[in-house]
Amino acid sequence: MANVVIDPVTRIEGHLRIEAQVDGGKVTQAWSSGTMFRGMELILQGRDPREAWIWAQRICGVCTTVHAHTSVYAVESALGIEIPPNARLIRNLIAGAQHIQDHVIHFYHLHALDWVDVVAALKADPAKTALIAQSISSYDRSSETYFKNVQARVQKLADSGQLSLMASGYWGHPAYLLPPEYNLLAVAHYLDALDWQREVIRIHSVLGGKNPHLQTYLVGGMAAAVDPNSPNVINWERIDFIAERIKMMRAFVEQVYMPDVLAVGGFDGYKDWWTYGAGHKNYLAYGGLQDGNQNEEAKFGFPRGIIVGGDLTKVLPFSEDKVAEAIAHSYYTYDGGAPALHPYDGQTNPKYTGPTPPYDALTTDAQYSWLKAPRYDGMPMEVGPLARMLIAYASGNPTVKDLVDGALTKLNAPATALFSTLGRVAARMLETVYLLDLMDGWLDQLSKNMEAGDLRIHDGSKWDPSTWPAEAQGFGFHEAPRGALGHWIKIKDRKILNYQAVVPSTWNAGPRDDKGQTGPYEASLEGTPVADPTKPLELLRTIHSFDPCLACAVHVVDATGQERVRVEVR
Repeated sequence: MANVVIDPVTRIEGHLRIEAQVDGGKVTQAWSSGTMFRGMELILQGRDPREAWIWAQRICGVCTTVHAHTSVYAVESALGIEIPPNARLIRNLIAGAQHIQDHVIHFYHLHALDWVDVVAALKADPAKTALIAQSISSYDRSSETYFKNVQARVQKLADSGQLSLMASGYWGHPAYLLPPEYNLLAVAHYLDALDWQREVIRIHSVLGGKNPHLQTYLVGGMAAAVDPNSPNVINWERIDFIAERIKMMRAFVEQVYMPDVLAVGGFDGYKDWWTYGAGHKNYLAYGGLQDGNQNEEAKFGFPRGIIVGGDLTKVLPFSEDKVAEAIAHSYYTYDGGAPALHPYDGQTNPKYTGPTPPYDALTTDAQYSWLKAPRYDGMPMEVGPLARMLIAYASGNPTVKDLVDGALTKLNAPATALFSTLGRVAARMLETVYLLDLMDGWLDQLSKNMEAGDLRIHDGSKWDPSTWPAEAQGFGFHEAPRGALGHWIKIKDRKILNYQAVVPSTWNAGPRDDKGQTGPYEASLEGTPVADPTKPLELLRTIHSFDPCLACAVHVVDATGQERVRVEVR
């Protein structure tokens, strides 16, 4: 039996350690550990609730806007504020752009190299690559000359002995099965996506002032004024600019991203990955991207609900009262020794009890992670694009059903194949296609409101703290790119009494709870085949399929010289 340690897991945001026992060529047990503490909730205590979003947005440097989005919702929920339609549309456009850019970046720059052997691309025939590219898409960068140039760029890097961004890979690993021409195709699109994502996210510059850390959020609406007759705010020129960026998004998603995902997912050598990585098959979505009141369930772009045990015949209603965070295996304490607390009553009392870094192994029978273990009605739940698409599919959303059924037909796979590592990859791609139509609709509605003279962007009726109740509490929710994001706030005497953020990677990467139930990462790795324990590529495939963001999840970085990269077999 081999004990595999990956510390840190790279191509993610934040610090994640994975340990797994491998016996008979398969993972028998796994442990997920967040190795960094930040304590953003403590920073927020005692502050003005109207500025909470500025601090909360600093929880992450990648998915920044989602915390601002959720934080203002939490305060608005507590104070009973309903924002104007234009503010909600602008928030949705910001969120949609974030999702689409983030999903494309995830596939090409964070996950594709788990399937694509960069060095093998040097063996490809560019002419054959061009024929393959032209057979699956109308993308204009599909000539033999183009692929020759890309291959020459990669060859130059290889000859220098430095593969730059592509350096940390298990090139030549037996689990890489794509033909050389498909590897060259994917490497070319990896490079194209770098330029594409930089251009399309300029939507955030127009609507939010900049990216990252957008500046126009405001409790009660947005600070991005709307006026078709002003040159300095959101006018027709800026509407056209956003429309052009949405067209750019659609072209790349439909001509590059979608064909590439279907090519990898449909490749015979990878078909077993439609059976690996399922985990508990419990899925949760808070609901999000709503057009009206945030509590009007029927208007959610992403439906809310719960699926238990992979049962797609019913979607159970979601109740935020059933959310709790357990700490039996986390580096925290709760006053009174409670095993789990609802976020309204949540506490952030850090107490590190683990070994002194660097260390050989986690203390898995005690505390081993800076992540808490969120549970819904006592159950571990997976969140993210797969959860959202499954809940929308099982809820009967016609657009999602058509997208999912169409992809499954092309892949010759049943709906249950989505409970897998490749299922997460496919769901993220399908969600991107779904969001493009939503973005067109939101921009169209914003334009119509401007034409009709409705320029409202902020409700300031409760901006004055003297109008607030002595005590209030609120739940802000959002479906971030990585999954269900919740912020819970308690306000007393016009200040923040308590603030808790339960983020997607806490749901997914959390450790075992007081009942011994594994977290979604841990469960998903069980049964995964491992060809070479010294090069655990297969573990990375499944972990990366969740798109981890540990900066968000564990909310002072160790300064004792902990090793930065280590893979061990014992």
